[in-house]
Formats: sequence, structure tokens, C-alpha cells
Amino acid sequence: MSSLRSLYSNGDRPELKTNMNVDYVIQYQIPGDRAEADAGFTQLIEALTRVGLATEVRNGNDSSLLIFVKVASEKHLTNHIYRERVQDWLYGVRINAPDKDVAKEFTNHSISEAERLRTVYLLITKPKNEGGAGITPKIGQWKYVTSIFPLHNHAFNRQWIKQWSTKYFLNEQDLDQIRDKFGESVAFYFAFVQSYFAFLLFPAAFGFGAWLILGRYSWFYAFVNSLWSIVFFEWWKKKEVDLAVQWGVRGVSRIQRPRTQFRWDHEQADPVTGEAVKVYPPIKRLQTQLLQIPFALGCLAILGALYVFCFSIEIFLSEIYDGPFKSYLTFTPTLILTGAIPTLSTVLSNFAEKLTDMENYETIDAHHAALVRKIFIINFITSYTPLFLSAFVYMPFGNLLVPYLDVFKITAEKLSTEKSITTQDFHINPNRLKTQMIYFTVTAQVVNFALEVVVPYVKRKVFKEVEKVQSKGKASAANDVPEEHAFLERVRNEAQLDVYDVTGDYREMVVQFGYLSLFSAVWPLTPVCFLINNWFELRSDALKIAISSQRPIPWRADSIGPWLNALGFLSWIGSLVSSAIVYLFNGDAEGPGGDPSNIVGWGLLLSMLLSEHVYLAAQFAVRYILSQIDSPGLQKERAERFAMRKQLLEESLGPDVTEKPLPPTTQAGEKITRESLEEEARKISTHGGGTSEQLFWLRQQGMDETIQVGRRLISQTKAAKN
Repeated sequence: MSSLRSLYSNGDRPELKTNMNVDYVIQYQIPGDRAEADAGFTQLIEALTRVGLATEVRNGNDSSLLIFVKVASEKHLTNHIYRERVQDWLYGVRINAPDKDVAKEFTNHSISEAERLRTVYLLITKPKNEGGAGITPKIGQWKYVTSIFPLHNHAFNRQWIKQWSTKYFLNEQDLDQIRDKFGESVAFYFAFVQSYFAFLLFPAAFGFGAWLILGRYSWFYAFVNSLWSIVFFEWWKKKEVDLAVQWGVRGVSRIQRPRTQFRWDHEQADPVTGEAVKVYPPIKRLQTQLLQIPFALGCLAILGALYVFCFSIEIFLSEIYDGPFKSYLTFTPTLILTGAIPTLSTVLSNFAEKLTDMENYETIDAHHAALVRKIFIINFITSYTPLFLSAFVYMPFGNLLVPYLDVFKITAEKLSTEKSITTQDFHINPNRLKTQMIYFTVTAQVVNFALEVVVPYVKRKVFKEVEKVQSKGKASAANDVPEEHAFLERVRNEAQLDVYDVTGDYREMVVQFGYLSLFSAVWPLTPVCFLINNWFELRSDALKIAISSQRPIPWRADSIGPWLNALGFLSWIGSLVSSAIVYLFNGDAEGPGGDPSNIVGWGLLLSMLLSEHVYLAAQFAVRYILSQIDSPGLQKERAERFAMRKQLLEESLGPDVTEKPLPPTTQAGEKITRESLEEEARKISTHGGGTSEQLFWLRQQGMDETIQVGRRLISQTKAAKN
């Protein structure tokens, strides 16, 4: 586990210049029983060899082995990649079929690094009945396989970090490089953050102007901010389609990867193909999915109760209590939340994973989408509850709720040696919402950056020192071939890195978008802070992949997945929340002043209803306008479809069908008409007679005779009238 300086400050380190042609490294933890260890290792090597993978084994850290894997035959690899491209064509992912000449296909469309690594990973992990080795880390007979990971391309990483550190904006070439190295799944994340960053320029400038001129709780700012969220959401939906077409993955989500943990109920014949398929009754899954309702209510009850408890303590200590140690006691709620929220979130996230496992999805994508929905519920509650409590509980009902806080005073008097606790009169703090927004948009972002960059760096340094102490006298490194030692030490370090999960980064950006959509009317400088933060976020995420994490498996994707629905939900609910906040506080920073009698209920509901209708109308208009705008990706798709149709016609019906017809001139038409009529006349004279239908079309021979007869009929008609 190395730092950025130790990895890339010296470009002459030979172990960083080569991966020894290794595709993947498998870490095998040696179990305590010798016979079990031998049997498990033998099965692992045999399974890899059967699918055409070559292996080498070396010592790992502690009691583990490192198994280096590569494709034994490049022809074997190209055959698998060619079959995948054919599958893409059959599923409509690519428009044109791969060239029948395999060599020509790979000459015209070379194999990217991501495509190679993905294919090899599927060879390792796919079920045996689908041509893979069926190795699933930490599951079943492979429980001692702790990880499967590709090695970092440090030459690329060094150039990548260097380029991005000097750029303000990323271009299409930067995204293409990420896609070629880390796959479309990671590339879509960086494309989304870059687009979000570029779109923040307008609300940041407008928000700064609103902060200077309009102030807080401006209805005009809330309207513009809501309109901006609509434009960004609808534009991104169009943009991700455009990227999917350019990257050749549009519709790739239709090709589902099966889950090894899927428990099927019975087999039945597929009504289309007739093949036997494993089936899990939908009604059983629906019964389990209904548990999401009590799960959401349970999350709301548990996390909400904790927030209400800490919220009450905070109000009492900061605005009522006036005794000794007040300046220190006010940190009590923060300490409680700091310790309890991560723990509860972890517990609830683990429960969400178990609930998703119970729903028993057949494919990895369906399982992931269901899990993301549950995680979003947890994050929504943990992220926005404090602001909801301040805006819709503390400010409107503060004076009514304060008497109930005497329970804390009574408790404190019982625990204290003092006969009575000094208190002060309660007054609504008009800056409470603003203070909270500053915390979430500035302080929390800085803390999160430290957790992502600084803490992993410190942890790596500490672990490195511990390893040096523990490795003294151990034989793992001593047995290395001298020429391989530096390379193997690098691999051992990468084996201990965390697995990169793009879901966590998406979660962070979506939560940030929620703060902007729902509550930025409280503090118009919110988008300014997010704009600055996201410039650093892009680069810190790149560092996290290059330095702090194992190289991600380059999975394909055609969108940002279920997070798109989360964005749409936050954009919609933002119109309701922001309108309610503006109605309550516009013109008076204290809003209702702690007295709900100052609120006109029907006016609040009417403003929210009107805001929603304006939102839906604006969304319809924006969606229609964007649908009229063409894009490079869609143009490329139409061009490919046109070329495919033309080629299909030429191959099936011959080139004559695709030839352009003669231009519509009178000479050309006369030639065709005369030739056909003369041919028909010859047939009649040869066979004699002719039907009345045939004779009907032989009265006038060609255009000139038809014109002459028509003119004569016109003259006769005019003469008869006169």
C-alpha cells in the first residue's frame, strides 16, 4: 500500500513498468488443515486450466498464495471476444454484425484493455455450463479464494493523474481513456460528475448573484433552481444515451449476468426457445418485496427517533440551558450522532443486503438495482432529516414543543449536585437552517474529502509500518527470485487494497444533488460550494482508483443505472420542499416564529400543488425541446442503421435493387411506356386476338398520341358548348 509520491515520484522503478503479461491475480488463503489446503488449491488450478488459462503461483502475505493468471492462447481469447460481439449483435447492442473474417474484424476493431480483462474475468467466474471456471470468491468450495483482481497499469495511472491535475474540464478523449482502461461502468460515473460539474456553473453564478441581491428564501431563486434541476436531469438522460451509442453499449443491460446465489424453485420449458430454464415464482418474490414497506418505515422510525432525540438535546443545551460547561455540552448531540449514525447505517445496510438476498434475483443487475433502492432510502433519511426537522418542526412548532424539553432539565437536576439548573428564555434561532446548510455544503464536504483521501493515506502508512515489523523473519519475501522481488512486493501491496465500488461514489453525488434541489433556497451559495468541491472530487476519485483501491473489474453499462431514478425523484420532491420553505420563510427569516397559528394551511398546500404542476409542465416542455435536438451519438446510430440496411439489401437481393431509378423526365417516361406497349402489342399479334383489357391500353401509342387525342377532345368539347 503505497502513497502517490512513493509510486510516481520516481519514474525509473522497473516493477511499475510491466505487469509481466498477467491478466489477473487470485489470492488464495491457505486454510489450517493441510489436506484441505492441498485439495482446494489443486481444484482451483485444475478449474482455471480447463478453460484455457495459464497459471503461476508465488508466496503472498501471511499464509496466502498469489496465483497469476493469463490466457494461454491469444486465439482462445479472440474466439471468446468474437462470440461476445456476435451476442451483442444478436441482442441489438451493436447494429452491424461482426465481420465473418475474424482476423479482419479484429483489425478493424481492435481489442481494448477493458474488453480483454472483462473477458478473462468472465472465463474465471462464469458458471461451468456457460464455459467458465465457475470460481466465485468466498462462496462455497471457493471460500478460501479471497479476491480476484487485475493489476494496475501504473504507466497509464501516472499519466492520468498528471493530466487531470492540470485540467479544469475533462473532454471526450479523457472519458474514452477511462472507458478503455476501467470499463463503461466507471466511465459513466466520471462522465456524470463532469457533466454535473459543468452544469453547476450556471446555478453557482446565479446563486452568487441571488446571495448578493435577493437574499435567502427567494421564490425567484427557487424557481430557477428547480428549472435548472429539470434541465440537467432531462439533458443527462439524453447524454447517457448519446454516450452509450458512441461507446457501443446501448442496450447492453439486456444482456444480464446470472447470479451464482440464485435459488431456483423449479425448471420449465421456455415458451420461445423450448430450453429448460430455472424459475423462481414471481409471487414468492413479491411477498418478500413487500417487506420493503416495513423496512422503510423501520429505517424512518429508528433513524428518525435518534435524530429527534439528539435534536431535542441540542435545542435544550444550545438555546435553553445556561449552566456550567454549556460550551462543551453543546457538542453532546454531535458526538452521539457521530458514533451512532455510522453504526446504525451499517446495521441497516447489512439488513438491506440480507433482504435483497431474500428477494432472490436471478441476475446481478436486478439484485444491484434492488439494493440501491434500499440504500437510497437509508441515505435519504440520514442526510436530510436534520434539515426537515429544522424547517418543518423547529421553526413552525418550536414554542409549542419547548415545554416538553423540561424532561432534560429534570433529568439533569437529578444527576447534578446543584438544586436547580440555570435556564434562559427560549427564542427561535432564525439562522439555524442557514447554519445547518453551511455545515452540509462546506464542513461535511471537507470532512468527506478527508475521509476519502487523507484517512486512507494515514491508514496505509500505519499498516506499512506494522507490516515491516510483522514481516521480520518471515519467508514469503525471502523466497522470492531476486528479479521478481520488487514486482511481487507491488502485487502484495495491491492485494491488500480495498475493492473499488462505484456505487459509493454515485451515492455521494446523488445526495449532494438532493441538498441542491431541496434546500439550496435556504443558502444560495450552495451551488458555489458544490462547484468547488466537485472539481476536487473528480481528481480525488481518480486518485482513489489509482492509489487506494484495487483496479476495478471493467464492467459494461449503458447508463448510471438505478441512480437515474433517484435523481428524478429528488428533482421532483425538490419542487415541493423548496416551495414549502419559500412560502414559510419568504419575507421573514423566522418564518412562523415557532407558532403554527401563523401558518395558513391552505396557502401552504396550494403553493406546493402549484409548484408541482409548474414542475410537471416545465419538465414536459424541456423534454420536448431536447427531443428536437440531434446529437452525435444518435446521428452515428442512424448512419450505421442506414449502412446496415443498404448492405442487407445488396447481399440478399443484389445491387440492382439499390440502384437509383431513372430521373423523372418526360423522355425517360416516354421510352419506358413505348417499350412496354410495343412489347405487349407483339405478344397479342403473336398469339392472336387479345382481351378487352389488353386492347384498351393499345388505343394510343405513347405520350405524343395521348396528348394529340386529348387536345382533340378538348376542342370538340369547347365547340359543342359554343
